[in-house]
Amino acid sequence: MPDITEIVDSYIAAWNETDPQRRRTLVERTFSADASYLDPLMSGQGVEGIDAMIATAQQQFPGYPFSLAAGPDAHHDRVRFSWSLALDGGEPVARGLDFALIAEDGRLRAVTGFLEGQ
Repeated sequence: MPDITEIVDSYIAAWNETDPQRRRTLVERTFSADASYLDPLMSGQGVEGIDAMIATAQQQFPGYPFSLAAGPDAHHDRVRFSWSLALDGGEPVARGLDFALIAEDGRLRAVTGFLEGQ
């Protein structure tokens, strides 16, 4: 089972990967087949739905990379971490805090995102 830092790093990498095949590979490595993602603006179900959701977010914010702002902080099958979305050290256009449940195989089973300031 991957350690939680590796899986959160893979999660951030999936959000940043613009090549569709490499992104899909990262999503499959990061999320269980039946995973779900939900935040105030979007949702995705399963690997295919989460991959499509990430592609949509990338179209809305082209060139804006996600970065880990704090964490991960984990216990049992729970993890939380915060992130930001900004260009080259500029002011973030978005910040958030994600909570996730970890599947038995170590991948993310469910992610709930909260946007700061929303």
